[in-house]
Amino acid sequence: MDLSELVAIDVHTHAEVSSKGHSSLDEDLHDASSAYFKVEGKRKPTLEETAAYYRERKMAAVIFTVDAESATGTEPVPNEEVAEAAAAHPDVLIPFASIDPFRGKAGIKRARRLVEEYGVKGFKFHPSIQGFFPNDRSVAYDLYEVIEETDTIALFHTGQTGIGAGVPGGGGIRLKYSNPLHVDDVAADFPHLKIILAHPSFPWQDEALAVATHKPGVHIDLSGWSPKYFPPQLVQYANTLLKDKVLFGSDYPVLTPDRWLSDFEKLPVKDEVKPKILKENAARLLGLTP
Repeated sequence: MDLSELVAIDVHTHAEVSSKGHSSLDEDLHDASSAYFKVEGKRKPTLEETAAYYRERKMAAVIFTVDAESATGTEPVPNEEVAEAAAAHPDVLIPFASIDPFRGKAGIKRARRLVEEYGVKGFKFHPSIQGFFPNDRSVAYDLYEVIEETDTIALFHTGQTGIGAGVPGGGGIRLKYSNPLHVDDVAADFPHLKIILAHPSFPWQDEALAVATHKPGVHIDLSGWSPKYFPPQLVQYANTLLKDKVLFGSDYPVLTPDRWLSDFEKLPVKDEVKPKILKENAARLLGLTP
């Protein structure tokens, strides 16, 4: 991957469909999230299409599925397939994986194999969909140990989710699991674990900012929201105390990088901070810089 040729690194994109045509969420949840986000363009691009999309824009993309099979009964897009696509397109795709924390010892073994044999750089958790508190020692702590040991990244969805929004009962998805303060415990218990809090963490934005300023290993990605809706304190911290820890993310395909970047240009972000958010911070965290 030639960093000098890239204009940005998008740290938050989704592998929505496998080569066999199945996705990791059922159609009702997909349709509801499309309506919630007012999706523009193709809702389920293939991995090949995603690579071409980012190559055209001279961007790199961290890409992952979400494994919530225990809670949803739906198989995820295979992690191996995501990693193989990234290996086929190393100029633009950076593979993360997702392991359902309820897979127990089998999940731990799988996580280690994905790092050692497939080169994944991190792991995505979605506590609300997967149905667990990140700080529940009985569920995911053994998995965090592997992630810390292998020097990969743990990326946690935080705040409200568009998945289940508008569906009766929210599709059974509970928002309480995604309060970023639960991840503060993880950061305290695993001091060398690299963590990303995904999204502006509504309604817990201040909590996320507090965790990221207090714990050196905790970063924030800006995905899932158009920047024009960012709360002012998030912009203030991105410009100052967290200028080296805030990361560009779109949430593609539900929110395109084109729309995100267009709205980002209208924010009062300092000129010297913009390249940090768009590329430099992610490159350093991902180990892409010398």
